[in-house]
Amino acid sequence: MPTKRARIIAVRPDSIAAELGINPGDEVVAINGEPVPDLIAYRYLCADENLQVEIKKADGETWLLDIEKDYGEDLGLEFSGPTFDGLRHCANKCLFCFVDQMPAGLRPGLYIKDDDYRYSFLHGNFITLTNLKPGDWDYILRWHLSPLYISVHTTNPELRRHILGNPRAGAIMDQLGRLAAGGIQMHTQIVLCPGLNDGPELERTVKDLSRLFPAVQSIAVVPVGLTAEREGLFPLRRVTPGEAREIVTRIEEWQSGFRQSFGRGLVYGADELYLLAGIPLPAAAYYDDFPQTENGIGITRLFLDEYEVAVKKIPRALTGPRRVVVATGVLIAPLLTRLVQRLVAGVTNLEARVVAVPNRFFGPKVTVAGLLTGQDLLAELGEAASWAREKKGLVILPDVMLKSDAPVFLDDRTPAMLAGELGVRVEIIPATGEGLVAGILEV
Repeated sequence: MPTKRARIIAVRPDSIAAELGINPGDEVVAINGEPVPDLIAYRYLCADENLQVEIKKADGETWLLDIEKDYGEDLGLEFSGPTFDGLRHCANKCLFCFVDQMPAGLRPGLYIKDDDYRYSFLHGNFITLTNLKPGDWDYILRWHLSPLYISVHTTNPELRRHILGNPRAGAIMDQLGRLAAGGIQMHTQIVLCPGLNDGPELERTVKDLSRLFPAVQSIAVVPVGLTAEREGLFPLRRVTPGEAREIVTRIEEWQSGFRQSFGRGLVYGADELYLLAGIPLPAAAYYDDFPQTENGIGITRLFLDEYEVAVKKIPRALTGPRRVVVATGVLIAPLLTRLVQRLVAGVTNLEARVVAVPNRFFGPKVTVAGLLTGQDLLAELGEAASWAREKKGLVILPDVMLKSDAPVFLDDRTPAMLAGELGVRVEIIPATGEGLVAGILEV
């Protein structure tokens, strides 16, 4: 029995639950005699036509409800989160753990190290498999939680134990094999740490994972992310531009072979590798069905393709003068500058400029836009905001800088606060090619 139950936060009007008198604050104890540890179990168990649902009312009374309904019909209940019995925390001490490199002053939730297979299934979070108990394996296979997203990093047992700082980490190939045998598809990632899991070790890992195709559907190669807060941590360094070029070349060689064998590229380099190497992004065909965009694999290609479609619809002139500042991270700034210059050259009455904002909070080695804080933006945008203000212009920011469910930067500043501090209008735009064009032209 889970230590915490499924507490109901809302009941949909005119639903089965509403008709039965179930209310917010009540708890689902069991369905057909089985505990309900998370949203996954709830959905599977509720799919049946005949249910016996045990409810603990807010006043402590227990109800046992016999329900007949159509197959798959929802009861109409909403819960505060996807897991009711708590979050499975990470049991590793990874040499490159980003949480260990974060300075103080961020939202408390950002310091939580989760490694929960249910979030992997529901939201695409990467897990390591090191904290799975026998009951977890039974659960994964019973409910067929597929696909899962798995941080592999290396298939060398000894090296993986070292990188993850966990004696249980060496069983990765047996674990992946067990998932494959159970019909579970997997998307895997390799966080590349120069001098540790690159070179021959990377060759080994890609080869081992490719043997598990089609269960392994993708292998992402992502360069390690390092902040300035690494005092007392394992000495690591960033991938150099030269190394990035070599890695990109090798990935494309692997892809060529895999396409002949599997009809799929299988292994993909992070956009960051191409940008760091100064190599043009591959065409969309390189990414197949874009299996790992949330991991920074192919999101820039989608952005570029969307931009090309959007620029075909732009006006030749604006009805009045317009000034726009596009704030972004250092990594993507050169590419965005070229795109914005094309717009300015093609549209009369438009002035726009890109500002590459260095990351003072995490340190200059962190160059992506999504990890910029409100204070980073405030420190860099003063002059540009003044320039925009001269013609009642604005600053536009991509939505990846904000929390997914609230307009808040990593340091809890808001766009409204930033606008007040800079004295200029601040607008948030979708981090897409179409969003960039629409945001600049306000169309």
